[in-house]
Amino acid sequence: MPNKSTDINLKRSIVTTSDGSKTIKIEAWNEQYHSLHGALQEARYVYIEAGYKTYLNRYPDQTSISILEMGFGTGLNTLLTVLESMIKPIEINYHGIDAYPVKVKELEALQYPSLLGCEPSFFNAIHKENWGEEYKILPHFKLLKRREVFTKIKDLSFFDIIYFDAFGPRVQPELWEASIFENMFQALKPNGILVTYCAKGSVRRNMQSVGFKVERLPGPPGKREMLRASKI
Repeated sequence: MPNKSTDINLKRSIVTTSDGSKTIKIEAWNEQYHSLHGALQEARYVYIEAGYKTYLNRYPDQTSISILEMGFGTGLNTLLTVLESMIKPIEINYHGIDAYPVKVKELEALQYPSLLGCEPSFFNAIHKENWGEEYKILPHFKLLKRREVFTKIKDLSFFDIIYFDAFGPRVQPELWEASIFENMFQALKPNGILVTYCAKGSVRRNMQSVGFKVERLPGPPGKREMLRASKI
């Protein structure tokens, strides 16, 4: 999830969330990579159900899609997308953005493969290859991890879906400004969508100010609402 320097020297701990899944907590910020109400259920609800599945339901004839994850973090959203893509195979080109990758020991402590009942090789494949080099996790799933800050994203009409999973505006307000969402708008293809767990009014207005049509949706457990923005 992080993008701005979390100052990696800040104390970090592994905590268990309400659904039994784990996440990483930045102690000084009192902020987590995933929701304390349930890391796994939030990721599934916001990014897979409201993002990935919604897009494919809207455009069922798509044979390939491109996904941008803003805040690659633990790789949980990526892993869930890999597993979902195996149910209904489709060519996926996935880019994960993060300036400060999670450490290997932290990744191992999260135990996501055992929680999901999947082969550890999938999660290992997500994290083992070098940043900045595109590679295949599966024959139909390409991943490129990009070690970049949000302000440097200048892709044009390339992505169908954006998973916007930055740390919240309470601790990193600069990642939720209109200028960032202008970059996101430009990065999406026409009819593309952006989904995020955050439903703050100022964030919604910043999205609308750059041209997004924004829906307020019921949120995952522990949150009243979330946002889905469409480039119409």
